[in-house]
Amino acid sequence: MCVDVKSLIQEGADLTDRALEALIPSATTAPASIHGAMRHSVFAGGKRLRPVLAMQAGITVAGVLPKGIDRLGAGLEMLHTYSLIHDDLPALDNDDLRRGKPTCHKAFGEAVAILAGDALQTRAFEVLAGLECPPAATVQIIALIANAVGTVEGMIGGQVLDIESEHLKPTPELVDAIHRAKTGALIRVSVVSGGVFAGAGADDVARLDRFGSKAGLAFQIADDVLDVTADSATLGKTAGKDLATEKATWPAVHGVEQSLRDAARLIDEAFAALEPYGSRADGLKAVARYLVERKN
Repeated sequence: MCVDVKSLIQEGADLTDRALEALIPSATTAPASIHGAMRHSVFAGGKRLRPVLAMQAGITVAGVLPKGIDRLGAGLEMLHTYSLIHDDLPALDNDDLRRGKPTCHKAFGEAVAILAGDALQTRAFEVLAGLECPPAATVQIIALIANAVGTVEGMIGGQVLDIESEHLKPTPELVDAIHRAKTGALIRVSVVSGGVFAGAGADDVARLDRFGSKAGLAFQIADDVLDVTADSATLGKTAGKDLATEKATWPAVHGVEQSLRDAARLIDEAFAALEPYGSRADGLKAVARYLVERKN
């Protein structure tokens, strides 16, 4: 496998940014404050990894980049950004820095930040409802994504577990449950929905789900390690926050070295799920490898 992953990610990010630019109202559209807040967070410099995963899953299934998949990526990025805005609020993680810039509530106030997150979520599903794919695939994608951001083994449920576990002694079972839901679910569904958009059948969905589940967990383990080992300037967010708030993290349970080994093992297991696709999966594999080897 020889893939220029940085160029691949940049191309996917550029495609996503163009879609987001067209889909989110301008900062001068009334009411200007909410649209300014939405754009402040969406265009704060994110890597667009979830849209890129969706695109590469589409290529894995179809062999080429499916037309219109950039809008699916934009919807996923809106949902991811909504979760970050709310995650940073004083009532949750109470953070001042995100992607190297002031968090939304610091720049626009708590009320507008809350509403900006709400608005990105609703706009995301509006965009998903208009995807350029067969109606049955559109309905399947919306159902999968709604479930992944929900309360049962989804992003919101994971956030609740994360909040309620602060200052408690973490267990392997608790950390696994938090990571698979809070972060892993949206990564997993980005992969699966990209495949469905490209025409994935039931076997494809099962393989992509297996890949996405393992890659998503590996991503969050790597993120936990970075919180311990990197500084705020490198991360673009407040470093050491997990330790300061006694979060249930993988290194807190297993240590840094074992965490790194676990992340590498999960990526190898994720790759095994993609064997039937041969070289068509090279881009998806490269992005997954990047997820655990990145430095910020």
